[in-house]
Amino acid sequence: MKSGPDALVIDVVEAGRRLGISRSAAYQAVHAGQIPSVRIGRLIRVPLAALRRMLDQAGSEAAGAHGSDGCTGDHSHDS
Repeated sequence: MKSGPDALVIDVVEAGRRLGISRSAAYQAVHAGQIPSVRIGRLIRVPLAALRRMLDQAGSEAAGAHGSDGCTGDHSHDS
């Protein structure tokens, strides 16, 4: 499968590799709907644009969670 810079989709194994998770974890995440995917016949592919959007959203949600308890991360007053 072509997975060069012009590829629009990658296979589940490659998506797992890029995310730093195992092959089986990647397939489980696809089946759970945690990794966006499309089925083409018997093949499952992960659209790169959707994967990037998913990661961008997860990053913004994580950034929004920081500081939600009023903590600025500045612990200089803790001494």
